[in-house]
Amino acid sequence: MKYKITLLIFFVVWGIMLTRLYHVSIKSNFYYEKLAKENIERKRFIKPVRGEITDSNGNLLAMNQIGFSIFLKPHLRQKDHTLERVVDVLVKRFPDLNKTIMLKVYQKHNSPYNHKFIKVVDFIHYADMMGAYPQLSLHKEIKIEAETKRYYPYGKYAAHIVGYTGRSNQTENEKDPVVNEVGKVGKSGLERYYNKTLEGELGYEVNKVTATNKAIEVLEKQLPKDNKNLQLNIDIDLQKMIYQRFGKQSGVAIVMRTTGEILSAVSYPSFDPNLFVGGISQKDWKALQEDFARPFTNKFIHGTYPPGSTIKMGMALAFEKAQPNILAESEYCAGFITLGHSKHKFRCWSRWGHGSVKLRRAIRESCDVYFYNKSLKVGINAMAKHLRDFGLGVKSGIDLPREYSGVIPDKEWKMKRYHQPWYMGETVIAAIGQGYDLVTPLQIARYTALLATSKLVTPRIVQKIDGKPYTTPAKEIDFNPYYLGEIRKGMYDVCNTKRGTAYKTMRHLPILVAGKTGTSQVTSIPQSTKKRLKEEELAYFHRSHAWITTYAPYKNPKFVVTVLVEHGGHGGSTAGPIAADIYKWLYTHGYFKEGR
Repeated sequence: MKYKITLLIFFVVWGIMLTRLYHVSIKSNFYYEKLAKENIERKRFIKPVRGEITDSNGNLLAMNQIGFSIFLKPHLRQKDHTLERVVDVLVKRFPDLNKTIMLKVYQKHNSPYNHKFIKVVDFIHYADMMGAYPQLSLHKEIKIEAETKRYYPYGKYAAHIVGYTGRSNQTENEKDPVVNEVGKVGKSGLERYYNKTLEGELGYEVNKVTATNKAIEVLEKQLPKDNKNLQLNIDIDLQKMIYQRFGKQSGVAIVMRTTGEILSAVSYPSFDPNLFVGGISQKDWKALQEDFARPFTNKFIHGTYPPGSTIKMGMALAFEKAQPNILAESEYCAGFITLGHSKHKFRCWSRWGHGSVKLRRAIRESCDVYFYNKSLKVGINAMAKHLRDFGLGVKSGIDLPREYSGVIPDKEWKMKRYHQPWYMGETVIAAIGQGYDLVTPLQIARYTALLATSKLVTPRIVQKIDGKPYTTPAKEIDFNPYYLGEIRKGMYDVCNTKRGTAYKTMRHLPILVAGKTGTSQVTSIPQSTKKRLKEEELAYFHRSHAWITTYAPYKNPKFVVTVLVEHGGHGGSTAGPIAADIYKWLYTHGYFKEGR
């Protein structure tokens, strides 16, 4: 027994000694060899140039300004004021630089373990540096490197589409090695959505260096992959015209081909993205946040609004999907309906009613009672299911970040959201795009293209990525051709017959337009109110939102124009004139010609 224990101890001791010997003689050799190699070799990354963004005609929407950044040598002493003297040299040449900030930045990154020059100035314009360069380059404590800075020539006109870049944070640096080196990342819009494409790929250079970190020989070099550009479907001249057309009103306008290409998407008012490139000031940020018109919100994908009567075409198709041939029956409109024994009146917009109403007339004159009655026969769950299939209350898939989905409610949604059952009266108001219904303007534009072509497209801003065409899928939806035809005729009537709600503004256009207006209430009207106040008599934030959504030409649909004016009152009189001017511009600029 003693012999076995002695033998075991012997093998354990020798095992430990052999393991230690391996670690010291072999494994640690690799470690120290790597350290020695790092002492004679340095790998320096070469930053790629961020890709540019152009509109459909080649106009630059996002470009790079050429300039320089300034670095200071590490370990500059503060006690003998060496650091301060060097910083004073920079301030003397560039009076706009902040001495206090530069000192803080230097002190933050300076340490006994850091042997790299420290960046204290992010960007000096090329023209400003040229006169100072000969003198500054003589200072061994100062290093100047070529740098680029993002610039947006069209500023506010394309801010919600293009977005902006800003300084990256630690989390963003850890996720992306390019961002870590460049220090900038796309924060919103296309700059964010296509950041991986635009930023390119890092290059590098491996140098043999001396003990003082001086490069003496290039051992290996690989150039970065940069200038990966985006070309958009956007026409910036159309974008500018629409933006200026809004005047003092706030809202959204979207111009889209029926195949999904976005020609213009205006969220008004907007902001200057150049404010964010170098870091926005507290004063400017506060002004954006406190503006009641919400200039920082991208309203065409982040604004959610009751769709009002613009939902009625989709609602009719949902009825037909749920109960085939239900649209064959006319409905009688006396100006209101009541439910059960309740005295509460669900009123039509026409106080006197429309009498007997068929589908086409219900669209043309926007009869509410027609849709009230049909909805009670179908029910909210079936209505909601089909409306989502038509692109309402769901994300469109556009190539922009953080798109909102909105709400097309059903019984399950309400129970989950409010822990309450669904009431019949809520079905009635949902049928005319009120109540819990919330959609984005882009969803309305997409669904209008569906009405025009029977295809549910995926909207897209970008036309080409790095020179290669970018396309998105479309889904064909099968509708009863007769009733879809009646709906289209009703939309034609809205814009081209005297009883149409957009007749006054759309009748004199050079092409035939079909569409639908909508007035979405933001406050309820008390039952005691016998005669409604006119929209212009209400306080501004109590006025309804004004919608119009259209397509043209009527018989060969190519374009969709959707306009929302916040608190604009009636769609025909407020949003209609903007849509009409858009069609005039498109016609004048050759968009309705063959091949365009």
